[in-house]
Amino acid sequence: MEAVLEELRRLEPIFHTAEFGTTVADFDRRMAVDYWEVGASGRRYSREFILRTLEETPPVDAAAVGWTCCEFGLRQIGDGTYLLTYMLDQGGRVTRRLTVWGKMEDGWRILFHQGTVVTVGKTETISSGQGSP
Repeated sequence: MEAVLEELRRLEPIFHTAEFGTTVADFDRRMAVDYWEVGASGRRYSREFILRTLEETPPVDAAAVGWTCCEFGLRQIGDGTYLLTYMLDQGGRVTRRLTVWGKMEDGWRILFHQGTVVTVGKTETISSGQGSP
């Protein structure tokens, strides 16, 4: 699991690292055909909408603008399918992120992604005793 975690950490945040890709063609290859996501706003975004938006407004490079990721967690949820969680700090805007990754013959693909804004001062883990968060 540690090797998988290291591979996936290098690909996050999705759309914002050279390892994930830098062109719309790269993004297209990294996304499952039925990919969708829920943004930090709570809105649902389709694969087509995301590709169109990335073509119109290329994403920033996370490292170049000082974004940082921390608190990575990984859980295998199926054969070749993994749920990766982490926190992303975009210059003070902190979100919890979840990406479902699938290992395909030609590399990693994103199946689903969600971001949730963290309220300032509320970054601690709340446990209900039902297993790890």
